[in-house]
Amino acid sequence: MKRIYLIGFMGCGKSAIGRRLSFLLKLPFYDMDKEIVRQTGKTIPEIFEQHGEKYFRDLETEFLRNFTGNYCIISTGGGAVMRKANKKIMRETGLVLFLDAPFKEIWRRIHKDPNRPIVAKSTREEIEALYKMRYPHYKAAAHISIRTEFRTLRQITQYAAFQVIRLKGE
Repeated sequence: MKRIYLIGFMGCGKSAIGRRLSFLLKLPFYDMDKEIVRQTGKTIPEIFEQHGEKYFRDLETEFLRNFTGNYCIISTGGGAVMRKANKKIMRETGLVLFLDAPFKEIWRRIHKDPNRPIVAKSTREEIEALYKMRYPHYKAAAHISIRTEFRTLRQITQYAAFQVIRLKGE
């Protein structure tokens, strides 16, 4: 397994777990959103406002197709799994871990975040509908699902590391 992909809905902890997992496994960490911001010179809200969501999703696919790093951890965007091409790339080039957090917890984390353009323009009900629509895609894309409810960041990270090490040994 060359890469570890972290997938899940916005606010599920992909970046936080990715950084900690990077430290624990001594692997480089890449946050897909931050890499896209670095490459374009625009914030995520600016990209959405100036070019729309489809353009942003195209940038995610381009990132996955062109990324050359191996033996690393990649935190993906919350909607990256909605494209079949992205799921295929991730499943074929690495281990896909789904950070499965309940919507109530996610909403608590994201509802006031100004860097989430979808949240800023939507109601709680609309975000929950999006969560429910994406959820089966996360499950289908994942090699391993990790329930995050009632677990600390440390517990989640240790469990993820255990799964990665276990699979390396097989």
